[in-house]
Amino acid sequence: MISEQLKQAWYVLHTKSRFENVVNEGLQKKSFEAFLPKIKVKSRRKDRKLMIQVPLFPGYLFVRSNLNPPEHLEILKTVGVVRLVGNISGPLSVFDETIESLRIMVTGGDEIITGTRFKKGDKIMVVEGPFAGVTGHFIQYRGQGRVVVNIEALSQFAAVNVNEDDVELVPEILS
Repeated sequence: MISEQLKQAWYVLHTKSRFENVVNEGLQKKSFEAFLPKIKVKSRRKDRKLMIQVPLFPGYLFVRSNLNPPEHLEILKTVGVVRLVGNISGPLSVFDETIESLRIMVTGGDEIITGTRFKKGDKIMVVEGPFAGVTGHFIQYRGQGRVVVNIEALSQFAAVNVNEDDVELVPEILS
């Protein structure tokens, strides 16, 4: 088991919200090989029509290490790191082929479509648009970037369609 854990491999790091770049730079300053896959998307700001780079997997990046105790601790002490993703047995490694595939995908010019952001029942908050500040529960995707949010008020339910880019998941801590 120990020899298995000490081989060089890629691991997934969970970061604080919007700390992916900070963690990536911090790991590289500590001489770790880190990989933060990014994609280009249109800026959500109404006053700009820029294409910006955002993480492909918000809140996550990859680090290559053999996870010996000093390295493991140094990774976890990096500003913005929450934890290494794993199970009860410890951190789970990612195949080198998976990382190579991600590198190829993000360097290609084609649009990358990722999986769903929300599951039915997730608590979400509208952060942009006429319903900004409203919290509710995710109901379903409507297509073309629209989602249905169920809002409870006065023991009554009302559902609204909002742009998917205008809502964010409410962290479990705040739920």
